[in-house]
Amino acid sequence: MGKQHENRPVVLCIMDGVGLGRADDGNAVWAAETPVLDELVRSEKHRSLIAHGPPVGLPSLSDMGNSEVGHNAIGAGRTFSQGAALVEHALESQSAFTGDTWPWLLSGGTLHLIGLLSDGNVHAHTRHVFSILKQAAKDGVKTVRVHLLTDGRDVGERTALEFIQPLEALLKSLCSTNRDYAIASGGGRMHLTMDRYEADWAMVERGWNCHVHGVGRHFSSAATAIQTFYDEDPSVTDQWLPAFVVTNDQGQPIGRISNGDGVLFWNFRGDRSIEISKAFEGGQIPFDRGQTSKVRFAGMMQYDGDQQIPARFLVSPPAIESTVGEHLVAARKRIFATSETQKFGHVTYFFNGNRSGYLDEQLEVYEEIPSDNVPFNKAPAMQAEAITRRTCEAITSGSFDHIRLNLPNGDMVGHTGDFDATVVAMEVVDRCLGDLRAAIHQVGGVLLVTADHGNAEQMYEWDKKTNEYKRGRHGERIAKTSHSLNPIPFAVVDPMNRWRMTDVETPNLTHIGSTLLTLADIELPRGYVPSLLEPKK
Repeated sequence: MGKQHENRPVVLCIMDGVGLGRADDGNAVWAAETPVLDELVRSEKHRSLIAHGPPVGLPSLSDMGNSEVGHNAIGAGRTFSQGAALVEHALESQSAFTGDTWPWLLSGGTLHLIGLLSDGNVHAHTRHVFSILKQAAKDGVKTVRVHLLTDGRDVGERTALEFIQPLEALLKSLCSTNRDYAIASGGGRMHLTMDRYEADWAMVERGWNCHVHGVGRHFSSAATAIQTFYDEDPSVTDQWLPAFVVTNDQGQPIGRISNGDGVLFWNFRGDRSIEISKAFEGGQIPFDRGQTSKVRFAGMMQYDGDQQIPARFLVSPPAIESTVGEHLVAARKRIFATSETQKFGHVTYFFNGNRSGYLDEQLEVYEEIPSDNVPFNKAPAMQAEAITRRTCEAITSGSFDHIRLNLPNGDMVGHTGDFDATVVAMEVVDRCLGDLRAAIHQVGGVLLVTADHGNAEQMYEWDKKTNEYKRGRHGERIAKTSHSLNPIPFAVVDPMNRWRMTDVETPNLTHIGSTLLTLADIELPRGYVPSLLEPKK
């Protein structure tokens, strides 16, 4: 295998949320003018990859991939059981409750459960909180309060009642003369609590005030709150619902969090769990916690192993060692990684096996480009052009051997359900691909164009029974704001024509990691899956 020239970098471009879907007007990628991507997908150096289910460490083929899992898989070069699968096993085996964290949570006053209420299985699953509630009753917990976040992003955009009604029924069944279990507060996941990468601390503060202090619009029940919001604003979707608080007959919140109480955040995914964890654990945060700061707090998992956030958790995260990044720095490869705030952690923390910071500061440059704090469908270009411009400078500088970037547009704009805005987003991404391709042709390197999961290519809900798009009450197609189960593209720009595709059967995201090492002239470590490329003879 020939040595990589120092001025010929290998570039990994991850188009977040861009899958391969139906060629119809429900596909924003197909509808967009994307001449560069079209040419790449039609080229001989293109394959589709699996980005969901067991191949990337998720429990079943019905489990959608996501950005965390996708970047973990790419950076690992092997399949590791991911958050959902780990939690499922820990709850089924009862191991989540056998350590010292669970009894510690129960040793105070009220037990409060906070998390995303849906079966999307990207950040959380209703099965998990149902199991925890049943265990709490079994262990004699007298008072439980649930603080829920409505989804509308990993599941249908107005499905909150489908999850709240069974929860309310379970809570009612668990109540007795000695047990008082109820929903206390809630609101949309993109309005409160679940910020990530410190992009909008005001979201976390709204969540804190709602869950902890009982600040929000008062209702007699969660179901009443959701239905009222729907009736008042037919356009509002679950992820943006305002904060609500459930009150008693005297109009007082039933679930304020007090010092000495136990609090469990039941989400398993890390990125949108870190900030609320910091708030409960007394970390440095930019808002006033008020008088409530001393609670027993734990997460479903540890969301940041390096910073040990949170200190206590029910289920240990996957230990991903021998990552692609580790082998690159061991081989003294110079690395550049960049994205904007919304996905910066994915090309650093998640790619590096859930490790914060640098692997080797002497060899790596990480550059975060601040995201705009505006709705993504209002500015669908996001920071893609700035990310691309900085990447092209890195490509042509001759200073780096391995370069990776994430263009977030397909995912972040796709999540809004705004078809037209997502088309614009994809056209911006395509222009960025053109610039990256030109830079690679200039220096003679290799560009890999791929994704981490699908989203933008399926903008409406699909009915498998009728084999057509689902329709609402007035015949309109129902927007799909979640990820998809579609495969994703993997295309190679190889201007020096030094590489050819291998015959890997049913390849998935993990094969990208092996391919990166092969392109860097690094022998594949034990356990790695085969590379998608090999040198031409």
